[in-house]
Amino acid sequence: MYRVRLFAIRHARAFEWIYQRVEQVMVALDPVFMKIGYNRVERPVAILEQGVKTVLFDCKMCGQCVLSSTGMSCPMNCPKELRNGPCGGVRPGGYCEVKPAMKCVWSLAWDGASRMKGGDKIREVLPPVDRSLKGSSSWLRVSREKAAKLREAREASRTAVAEAFPEARAIEPSSAPLAEEPAGAVNREALKR
Repeated sequence: MYRVRLFAIRHARAFEWIYQRVEQVMVALDPVFMKIGYNRVERPVAILEQGVKTVLFDCKMCGQCVLSSTGMSCPMNCPKELRNGPCGGVRPGGYCEVKPAMKCVWSLAWDGASRMKGGDKIREVLPPVDRSLKGSSSWLRVSREKAAKLREAREASRTAVAEAFPEARAIEPSSAPLAEEPAGAVNREALKR
């Protein structure tokens, strides 16, 4: 596993690209996941994620994956599980103080991040691990959050257009009439009079 983990760090740029594509697919699948139910999809996606990430990154399935921020080096592989940088006991050559045969996870993280386009994310301070998410799919959680933000942005743009042109219903073109106002909707023209 350790050699595969080192391979993933050496090829961090390629894995960054793959991660972005997986995220795009997961966000695109949001309507399907919503229909099925995220709670029903969680277990199969978590099993798939665990299989892939355990082989490639020696993943511990913390539920809060930060591989894209840490140069494809999982901070949960640190014996101390440090998420924001190395401890003060890194040995010469970048080796771990607890496991002297292993390179420090954070030494590897800096190496991997230097190869990535978004490698500057390693400088961001990460929140502490939420142990209640252990075993859950971070792919599903992150894609669900991003899909929700996209829905909110689309809704905000529609609302902005409606608020910018309140008289549109009164002067609608006959070739493409607007839908009738729902019952209980506020009629702005009536309020102006």
